[in-house]
Amino acid sequence: MRNNILKSVLFALLSLVVVCGCRVSYSLSGASIDYNTTKTITLETFSNRAAYQWAPMAPMFNNTLSEKYNSQTKLRQVKRDGDLMLSGEITSYDQTNKSISADGYSSMVQLRMTVKVKFVNNKLHKDDFEKTFTASREYDASQQLSTVQEELVQQMIDDIVDQIFNATVANWR
Repeated sequence: MRNNILKSVLFALLSLVVVCGCRVSYSLSGASIDYNTTKTITLETFSNRAAYQWAPMAPMFNNTLSEKYNSQTKLRQVKRDGDLMLSGEITSYDQTNKSISADGYSSMVQLRMTVKVKFVNNKLHKDDFEKTFTASREYDASQQLSTVQEELVQQMIDDIVDQIFNATVANWR
């Protein structure tokens, strides 16, 4: 009987040590950041260097990028010398005919946006990269670009910002 009690106490202590020694970490945002070492991020202004220009695009992109890191991380945004640094530019914005109808006219148009990004992790330089991210959307050629442009550009920006976020702090490369 005494042996059984001793075994039970020993088992309980061993279980307690194992449970206390384990740590479960999760994040609903998908970010995997060590906030003990990484506390700040610098987001430089991305300029629009695309041959085809649409004036609201760069501000929309910069605002969406900033909002993503504000809402889904605890990183404090600083003007310079952040632990993480993002810079880049919109390099391409164009449209192409995607499909032709039976009468020989375009029936679908593809709108495409490309952003070149330089990422520097001042805490772990092996994570640094320069990469290009692209997104596209299609619209019916019977519509004027001016009527669908803002919505489609925002969708492409959301897609590209998600790609950038995943490549930088979610480590989904």
